[in-house]
Amino acid sequence: MEFFDSLRVKRQYASIWFWVFLVLLLSSRGLSSDSNYLIGLGSYDITGPAADVNMMGYANMEQISSGIHFRLRARTFIVAEPQGNRVVFVNLDACMASQIVKIKVIERLKARYGDLYTEKNVAISGIHTHAGPGGFLQYVVYIVTSLGFVRQSFDALVDGIEKSVVQAHENLRPGSIFVNKGELLDASISRSPSAYLNNPASERGKYKYNVDKEMTLLKFVDDQWGPVGSFNWFATHGTSMSRTNSLISGDNKGAAARFMEDWFEQSNAGHSSADELVSEGIPRRVSDIISDFRNNHHELLELAASFQSPPGKAATKILSVARRVRGILREAEKPGFVSAFCQSNCGDVSPNVLGAFCIDSGLPCDFNHSTCGGKNEMCYGRGPGYPDEFESTRIIGERQFRKAVDLFNKASEKLEGKIDYRHSYLDFSQLEVAIPKQNGGSETVKTCPAAMGFAFAAGTTDGPGAFDFTQGDDKGNPFWRLVRDLLKKPDKEQINCQYPKPILLDTGEMKQPYDWAPSILPIQILQVGQLVILSVPGEFTTMAGRRLRDAVKTVVTTTGESNSNVHVVLAGLTNSYSQYVTTFEEYQVQRYEVSTWFIPPTCLSNYLPQLS
Repeated sequence: MEFFDSLRVKRQYASIWFWVFLVLLLSSRGLSSDSNYLIGLGSYDITGPAADVNMMGYANMEQISSGIHFRLRARTFIVAEPQGNRVVFVNLDACMASQIVKIKVIERLKARYGDLYTEKNVAISGIHTHAGPGGFLQYVVYIVTSLGFVRQSFDALVDGIEKSVVQAHENLRPGSIFVNKGELLDASISRSPSAYLNNPASERGKYKYNVDKEMTLLKFVDDQWGPVGSFNWFATHGTSMSRTNSLISGDNKGAAARFMEDWFEQSNAGHSSADELVSEGIPRRVSDIISDFRNNHHELLELAASFQSPPGKAATKILSVARRVRGILREAEKPGFVSAFCQSNCGDVSPNVLGAFCIDSGLPCDFNHSTCGGKNEMCYGRGPGYPDEFESTRIIGERQFRKAVDLFNKASEKLEGKIDYRHSYLDFSQLEVAIPKQNGGSETVKTCPAAMGFAFAAGTTDGPGAFDFTQGDDKGNPFWRLVRDLLKKPDKEQINCQYPKPILLDTGEMKQPYDWAPSILPIQILQVGQLVILSVPGEFTTMAGRRLRDAVKTVVTTTGESNSNVHVVLAGLTNSYSQYVTTFEEYQVQRYEVSTWFIPPTCLSNYLPQLS
């Protein structure tokens, strides 16, 4: 009965995320009044070390960078009231945001601007590419495969983010923002459909698809120069590039951003259609250009010499020559177009849209466990360009780009109203919450420290794990328990709290040589008119994200002060990182996405009175 009591507690408790955001929302003053905005966008390189560094995402120690597919960037927008609040959103071509990176960035911004930009009004988010340099987080579990902290990766991120924000600040000018939404049907599938099917049928019946197909786009229009950028949110993993890739890449979202920026600049110049652009916009592998290139070295040198390196143009406010002409704006002053393809609730969403197949037999993988003959190592998802992952990256990037262009060209709903923000730190390892009992009254329960389950080690169809781990394992095995206990043996309370997850690594209680996992996490809301951005430090699954967005939207639209046409977007992997967030029902299935840290978080409706 103890286990069943624990399950009941966790089911009531599982929506902590929702109530945290509700409290932050209710402490604001609602969506009201008109305001004129200042808008500024910036972009800067964050590529970092291009060789001999472990890549972040697949936790594969053998995945060492050896070159560049295309460079990585930080893209920023700032929206400000002329005499009031302002918010900053930075989108990184990186696996995720890092709390220690943000701390250092805020230190530098404070040195430049005082208290104008702080941890409260600055959000830093990652697109979740699995093909960027690792070693830039501060917790052991995230830097094991990179063999520790990598200063070069860290410095490149901090420098690039700072300069991107500085450019956006210098570009601040009067302007407007338009929002548009639409469905993109062929850039994502569920990689854990069996877990999704465990959600209530009545809830699943509200939605047409088992992943979110909606893209939400912002169009930034300068009063003088016209369109200067776009940011959009759409859920699909940055795993078009496989776990064996060794070239630095922004994956499909980084490709889409390049397509969009090039499309705008070239279409403004009066040439290059979208079709021409995507056919030549992303670098191909040398083997696609020159056959047997290892034995055709002279031809390769001639080809390399034929490429002209464009000087590039920074997204900066004004050139020195133009500055000398007082009061006269020149075309040289026009900021470069900045386009970002941001991440959302991508936890169970894959870009490998052809499905998962066994590489030995060609047959579909086992539906419930994603195995082939009981082994996970042979089950791989296939992208639309299979077997060429570079082509898959291009195709999924192109599909997002084309949808973004369509939304951009048709955007007509103007954001109007106040700018606001809320930010809080919470210790998720020991949150207390009062839950009602079936027979009346209530009891106070508490979360537990982080832990990772056996299913985590199995990996996903985007990047399988090793050994004999499988998704859907709710029992574990004696050998790996013995290995676990050598590091840290979880006590009975921790085992009961995490049930039905069999604990592989008791990360929340492992402190040597320092913390293995985070416990205190930042939660943030940004508001621009009728747009609400929920900045979350993890990967929400499709249904978990839907529950959070819908619940927050309901509260916003029923406060009596809000615009009924409020748009709520979930920005995943923002400000820090804490693995996955699933629904309670998905947690019972114990697939990879249940590598949640603290408890199975879904819709906890009892936390609001506690915080109020």
